[in-house]
Amino acid sequence: MRLAFMGTPDFAVRSLAALVEAGHEIACVYSQPPAPRGRGQTLQPSPVHAFAERHGLPVRTPVSMKAPEEIAVFQALNLDAAVVVAFGQILLRDVLEAPRLGCFNVHASLLPRWRGAAPIQRALMAGDPVTGVQVMRMSEGLDEGDVIATETVRIGPLDTAGTLTERLAEAGARLLPPTLAAIEAGTAIETPQSAEGATYARKIKSAEARIDWSRPAAELDLHIRGLSPFPGAWFEASSEKGPVRVKALLSRVEEASGAPGTVLDDDLLIACGDGAVRLLRAQREGKSAQDAADFTRGFPLAAGTVLA
Repeated sequence: MRLAFMGTPDFAVRSLAALVEAGHEIACVYSQPPAPRGRGQTLQPSPVHAFAERHGLPVRTPVSMKAPEEIAVFQALNLDAAVVVAFGQILLRDVLEAPRLGCFNVHASLLPRWRGAAPIQRALMAGDPVTGVQVMRMSEGLDEGDVIATETVRIGPLDTAGTLTERLAEAGARLLPPTLAAIEAGTAIETPQSAEGATYARKIKSAEARIDWSRPAAELDLHIRGLSPFPGAWFEASSEKGPVRVKALLSRVEEASGAPGTVLDDDLLIACGDGAVRLLRAQREGKSAQDAADFTRGFPLAAGTVLA
């Protein structure tokens, strides 16, 4: 088919690669505009934009798909369908109705649970045992369209938002080509979403990232893994040069007790409001992420230390 692909982060690259491999004609790739990244804050293309350029695909990076001139360009592509994967912009009806067969979204949750911007993080932070990826027909409502295909993914006890994103991206890439083939053949079954059980996965805010050691260990473990690797749940530890911010990137719950925020041994076991978490991976400000053993060799947190 003649397709447009609209996506921005690494999560979307797998789906675009699957469409290219399946032999579809990619008339245009849409992505968010280049943004400042890295220590130098130089403008860099998104992962989808970079992939498209490497494969010789035409790219557009509109500031807004609501602009009349952008809608006109999209309509003039004469598409069979458009695929949207974590694009990051709202599409108006004139865009949704432009392709012959419609616009289809790959969404990383089991709808109607976790509609919105951060479904992977929110599923982990809520302690969901299972999530998944779905292909749906896009409508003007936020992630409210009819579901066409589903693959479920179990969330493991050591999953982070990073590892879960990888698995869901792979699942979406597997699901997409056969689903598009069914849509083109007219054999796809479109199922309306349930009217009950809808939840909204609001965007992660930086204020959520600080760790509150007074919370139960089970909650903090989910908090840490749900925000790893980005933005990273964090706490402060004292050093000779003053407070140091440390990101907790992987943890597990253990049975132990103490005053919340107190380090209970020399291997990063930290007391919480109920129980304790052992940090398995951490990152000092300005340093690379490290497994616990390497982290404590360079920045020991001795038993009895109280973290903020």
